[in-house]
Amino acid sequence: MCQQPSVPLMNHNIVFYGAGSMAEAIVRGMISRNIVKSDNVIMLNRSSSERLAELKSRYGVIGTNDPEQKIEYLRNAPVIVLAMKPKDAAESLRGLGPLLSPDQIVVSVIAGLSIRTMQGLLGKAQPIVRTMPNTSSSIGLGATGLAFSKEVDERGRRLALNIFEAVGLTTVIDEERMETLTGISGSGPAYIYYMMEAMIAAGIRGGLPLDQSTELTVQTVLGAARMVQQTGEEPAALRKKVTSPNGSTQAAIEVLERGEFFETVIAAVNRCAERSREMGAALEKELRS
Repeated sequence: MCQQPSVPLMNHNIVFYGAGSMAEAIVRGMISRNIVKSDNVIMLNRSSSERLAELKSRYGVIGTNDPEQKIEYLRNAPVIVLAMKPKDAAESLRGLGPLLSPDQIVVSVIAGLSIRTMQGLLGKAQPIVRTMPNTSSSIGLGATGLAFSKEVDERGRRLALNIFEAVGLTTVIDEERMETLTGISGSGPAYIYYMMEAMIAAGIRGGLPLDQSTELTVQTVLGAARMVQQTGEEPAALRKKVTSPNGSTQAAIEVLERGEFFETVIAAVNRCAERSREMGAALEKELRS
């Protein structure tokens, strides 16, 4: 295990432009892993003073929705994380552009918004990091894909990686692969939850109480994931080890094969990626109007 650093990796302000659940997950991870001190984290939102007070109480961060203070923080922060709702992005980015200097790094967690469109809305070729975290980031077990504009230097790349390594695994990809990543890790937790729902239901129909069926399902999924992670073996190899010829597991796998389980999962991932492209195109068209 990595030893926690004795001093924060970042000794400057980082501004979160938006204070929703994903922003909170990232902030929690960064503070708990000593990436940044809580009083170097600035959280901005449109109007909810109650939400900002909650975050300040919980993490010790600074929060404001005062227009003049927001401008001051945005003008001077080395790193700005865009975490607002997609519908608010165009107005926010157009207003942000004139405030920025060339060395400020913009990190986006807004789904479907390309680097080209963000730079167009900003009105300049700002260094931009486009990311796709998933909801498991909220417990420090996220999987985040990152794509960098050509203006991001090595220092900026390292800063962005530090931010998201605080909430899980990171992987650097070409931006054109972002939708494929969305289909696998961005939306992937939902596929696993759906399968867990079915396993829990099967247990109940077989006579197990809800709590037992749930507990067994959760531990089984957790254990299977850990086996792949810790042994380094391929999922196919591990599956074969627990699948005796003509045994009960083999009988179950055959049912899944008859239902084209393997190809159905692939089709689901592909459709998710396709729909992500469609939504991104619609969003970018709307934002440009």
